[in-house]
Amino acid sequence: MKNLRNMLKSSKPLVIPGVYDAIGAKIAEKVGFDAMFQTGYGTSATLFGMPDYGFIGATETVDNARRICRAVSVPVIVDSDTGYGNALSVWKLVKELEAAGASGIFLEDQKWPKRCGHMQGKEVVPQEEYTEKLGAALDARENKNFIIVARTDARATEGLDAAIERGIKNKKTGADAIFIEAPRSLDEMKIIGKSIKAPLVANMIEGGATPLSSSETLNKIGFKIILYPLSVLFANTFATMNILEELKKTGTTAKFKQKVVNFDQFNDLVDLPKFRKMEKRYGFTKRG
Repeated sequence: MKNLRNMLKSSKPLVIPGVYDAIGAKIAEKVGFDAMFQTGYGTSATLFGMPDYGFIGATETVDNARRICRAVSVPVIVDSDTGYGNALSVWKLVKELEAAGASGIFLEDQKWPKRCGHMQGKEVVPQEEYTEKLGAALDARENKNFIIVARTDARATEGLDAAIERGIKNKKTGADAIFIEAPRSLDEMKIIGKSIKAPLVANMIEGGATPLSSSETLNKIGFKIILYPLSVLFANTFATMNILEELKKTGTTAKFKQKVVNFDQFNDLVDLPKFRKMEKRYGFTKRG
């Protein structure tokens, strides 16, 4: 497996898509991404049809991580929200995610129940409480290459300067990368880049609070991880709505023939040829 820690040392930006299921992860790997991010919003939306509003817990997060990590051979960073409890809960979660095959986590400082970082009404816990959780996460990991990304949502509640101060403290505690969620402009991002000497995360959400910028631009102002957590979720939703509306309207999907993969292409994606070979190897006979 590729080493995520070494990727952070590279001079190039690390562009990471968000995925929420095994098939999306396989597609991301096939396209050529070197790492991926298990999105909490995508997990909540696809498991429950509900927003990123504190509805998922450790069980759903770990179970989903296990499925995704088994499906690919590139590093998977898992959105672990607030750790679903206290410092001991975070310690247990890191142990479980590392055992599931994850290569790192994002850990945030919101009060529970948390919500998507680009939504209104967020609150953050005192820095001391978050430092305890971050310390537990750092202590829990057994593989030195397991990455801990410290996220703060304090920009929305306490202002940019306070968020930067939290980021600096989190770096001193030992976080491998720092994530200041939802800056409002490129100018704010430039200030973050100049103020924190650490690998930084830029969170690019279509229609979110932070303006979309190219990975080249973001890397130049100090950002290392360029995250697109919801692009796959939004694109799949758009495609699903379109084809189902067409099916409802006309009774056929013939119009979309050139806009979908075909049966054989999809079977190749999910490795059907490999399993056919295994079937022959183990002596299975045709039935039916």
